[in-house]
Amino acid sequence: MRLDKTDFMHQPRHSTQRRLIINGDDFGFSSGVNQAIIAAHTQGVLTSTSLMVTGDAFEDAVALAKAHPTLAVGLHLVLACGRSVLPPAQIPHLVDAQGRFSSQPEKAGLHYHFSPAARRELQLEIRAQLERFRQTGLPLSHVDGHVHIHMQPAVLNGLLQVTDEFNVRCIRLPFEEFTIALRADPSDRFMKLLLSLVYAGLRLYGKQRLKAHRIQFVDRVYGLLNSGRMTEDYLLKLIPQIRADRVEIYAHPAAAIPGEPANESYGLGEAERDALMSDQVRAAIQQQGFELINYPTLCSISSNPL
Repeated sequence: MRLDKTDFMHQPRHSTQRRLIINGDDFGFSSGVNQAIIAAHTQGVLTSTSLMVTGDAFEDAVALAKAHPTLAVGLHLVLACGRSVLPPAQIPHLVDAQGRFSSQPEKAGLHYHFSPAARRELQLEIRAQLERFRQTGLPLSHVDGHVHIHMQPAVLNGLLQVTDEFNVRCIRLPFEEFTIALRADPSDRFMKLLLSLVYAGLRLYGKQRLKAHRIQFVDRVYGLLNSGRMTEDYLLKLIPQIRADRVEIYAHPAAAIPGEPANESYGLGEAERDALMSDQVRAAIQQQGFELINYPTLCSISSNPL
């Protein structure tokens, strides 16, 4: 979409090029999620996705990714609310007899923190998920975590032990301003405040650890405080407020297919997909001077942590 001079008159002044990653989480969760992510990439602004290597539609996602090489693919590390790669007998302190992690991320995080046995098994499962990703033959864009479980210190430290082995160069560190999220959508004020405080602490810890390992991350990541509700209306209110220059916005696009489970609780997967295919959202991105990019390209621009 071409912009005229009046579009640029209202852009904020910035000393550096503004760059924006748009990521679709849960690639491989279901065929409906896969379809929506590919549609948002080929017809919209989505530049990146995160692959669940234990998802029901994992093989379909890999085939689609190989057919669309411009889509950057990272690992969506699953250590809560999902299944493991390793059999339960190898990681009995992490999963139940069916190989499923806890469906309560906060409880799982505390367990991983206080249980030495769980931490030893975490290392095995993290390596197994990275190895399954490597076996796909896809280049690894970045690593993030399902329900942000990778932000838990025990998980993050386990991941950092194998970053060299698996050439992990970029990791998502969620961080967004409470006031911006509230102006874009004033609902759930208390929960947004609580999440802001918790993740501010986790971000501070993670930032120190990633810098020590020379792992890169962006200045802001938007999606946590309105997770499952990254609609066109929300994005059009959010994007003009962003002041950082190196940014990720993530969403959970999906197409509803009878018989398939939903990957979010608001039933707005199709609305999120449509938001990422919106001409108005694309125009808002351009008006703010953002270049759409992905993690590998961003990491190649700077050799230092972002």
